[in-house]
Amino acid sequence: MQNRLVVMRHAKAGELPGGPDFERALKARGRRDAAAAGEWLRAGGFRPDAVLCSAARRTRQTWRYVSDAVGAGAAFTADPRLYEADADEVLAIVAETPGEVGTLLYVGHNPAAAELAASLTGTELPFPTAAIAVVRLAGSWADVRAGSGDLIASWTPRPQPG
Repeated sequence: MQNRLVVMRHAKAGELPGGPDFERALKARGRRDAAAAGEWLRAGGFRPDAVLCSAARRTRQTWRYVSDAVGAGAAFTADPRLYEADADEVLAIVAETPGEVGTLLYVGHNPAAAELAASLTGTELPFPTAAIAVVRLAGSWADVRAGSGDLIASWTPRPQPG
């Protein structure tokens, strides 16, 4: 069985001077980019069966705009452990995914999102806000490890230098 992990960094958020980072909200550009990301996922056939999202406001908002484009129906989990998790911690949480999930969308933060995609595929990608890496995994979710994936698609909201 091959599973797909869609790694996504949250869309562009504004600052919240004096407020908690956890509560930062998406800017207008972030809302547009998240909607465009959802359109790209839908067009590519990467509709998630389940969504594993940081509990931060900007990640939950990112999923809301993505879901408007890809359609509802995915099982959604806002996991507070993902807010400050590093790539290894995210990988351990991904490994908890139930076996019936074929495509899992992770919506999180950098540097964990970029490092997770690079760790799984051996490919370092530009990972600006709203960036996506689609990784094909061999084996079960419980078997997911560094180097166990192949990058099958990636997207950024605007062309990246390089």
